[in-house]
Amino acid sequence: MEALKKMNKFDRKGPLVLVIMDGVGYGKSEKGDAVLSTHTPTLNWFHENCPHRSLKAHGKAVGLPSDKDMGNSEVGHNAIGCGRVFAQGAKLVEEAVNSGNMFKGDVWNSLVENCLQNNSTLHFLGLFSDANVHSNIKHLKKMLLKAKKMGVKKARIHVLLDGRDVGETSALEYINPFEDFLSDLNADSVDYRIASGGGRMQITMDRYGADWSMITRGWNLHVKGEGRQFSSAREAIETLREETEAIDQDLPSFVIAENAEPIGKIEENDSVVNFNFRGDRAMEISRAFDDENIEEFDRGPKLNVKYAGMMEYDGDAKIPKNYLVDPPSIDRTVGEFLCASGCRTLAISETQKYGHVTYFYNGNKSGKINAELEDYIEIPSDIIPFEERPWMKSAEITDAVTEAIISEKYDFIRLNFPNGDMVGHTGIYQATEIAVAAVDLALSRIKKVIDKVGGIMLISADHGNADDMYTMNKKTGEPLIENGKIKAKTSHSLNPVPCIVYDPSGTKDYSLSENENLGISSLAATCMNLLDYEAPADYDESVINL
Repeated sequence: MEALKKMNKFDRKGPLVLVIMDGVGYGKSEKGDAVLSTHTPTLNWFHENCPHRSLKAHGKAVGLPSDKDMGNSEVGHNAIGCGRVFAQGAKLVEEAVNSGNMFKGDVWNSLVENCLQNNSTLHFLGLFSDANVHSNIKHLKKMLLKAKKMGVKKARIHVLLDGRDVGETSALEYINPFEDFLSDLNADSVDYRIASGGGRMQITMDRYGADWSMITRGWNLHVKGEGRQFSSAREAIETLREETEAIDQDLPSFVIAENAEPIGKIEENDSVVNFNFRGDRAMEISRAFDDENIEEFDRGPKLNVKYAGMMEYDGDAKIPKNYLVDPPSIDRTVGEFLCASGCRTLAISETQKYGHVTYFYNGNKSGKINAELEDYIEIPSDIIPFEERPWMKSAEITDAVTEAIISEKYDFIRLNFPNGDMVGHTGIYQATEIAVAAVDLALSRIKKVIDKVGGIMLISADHGNADDMYTMNKKTGEPLIENGKIKAKTSHSLNPVPCIVYDPSGTKDYSLSENENLGISSLAATCMNLLDYEAPADYDESVINL
């Protein structure tokens, strides 16, 4: 990797601080915009006194199939960290499934052949929705159709209920038509059924080692068949929702059983497909199937099954060992260029987003690029519902960042405040306002230190969420009312996100590009420019005019 070329246009002290306000966008409606309704004196001051504009953070601007697809933290940090738009998992998998190329691959055929040779079961495990963030139920249906065509007699589906990237109580909108789909398949000599399930924030989809008890519960459910028994997924969801009043992502787990026996335990010689294409919440359960020994939970001996992920979730750690679709090949990241140029860097967030400012930012690569030039800090997240601690670890992150700025050790500091996203996903408006206010307070603290020692703060986001908290009636433009209450929206928004440049040094008058098509991938070249480097010619256009 070659070093970047110096521009020699800046003469200032202090680092460049890239602040990613996760899930904080510019809303299109005042109603339901928890960013707009929150008291945010610091953000307001920045908008009144600093160069700013919006950037696209969804759809094709971040490598997704269409502009109907909401952005997410994975593709958002990929774009911010690599400066170009790469086709992402949703698009790559869709192309592989629709073209049939996935079914020609060795991995798919080995999974099917294993079932045919051993007269065993083909299992599918993944997030059960069509949000196209972690998975898409369309891919699952096409795999089941193909499995039947290839002679697989028995399949079991383990459904992780969403209610986060889709409507908070929409599970039956997916379960009911899917049961009809399975009924049609089963009319012709196969046995394909839902076997287990539960909310995505209760089982199986932990990330970054935040709560391995989720993996324990998922393993015991899917593999051992241990859990509360029901005759159908519909019965389970209706019963558990009435008992707990939980939204889908938080529903307790369930097992489908007949005569008190689970119908779909994962057993020796079975095949298993994790149909999530996004990696962060699929890696731990993949390790549970793949690793010879695992210390994080009491799994027992490794199960002799054929396991594959929809994609390779971690290219460096080779997780999982087998996968159906090749991941995007992301190269020449900002981090690689800055290390080659001798820049000293700090990356920091709390556990919930630590991997985003490291692994995803670095192009889906684990570990440091140059340990002598880079420091990574993970602030452990609380294991508690986010609405109960909406400030999360914003104060602790800010403590470390302000100390790092004062130390004069770093040229570039990147950080993520998860609050707007993680609390926004709960659908609880008051908690989300507190989350946004906590980020605003953190910005005020960082601003004071930059004012004192010098530096530049570049403020943006990876996607929207807190800016769009109500489900709206598309015809009237008013919030939908359900059971006398406004229906919450827990998914990401399709809204643009801020891009604000704060430079108190007065050494440079900034004008920002008026190109309306710029997305968050432009933040990469912008960071390089603010660090006084020319960006690579093939990087997306910088936000600042020089």
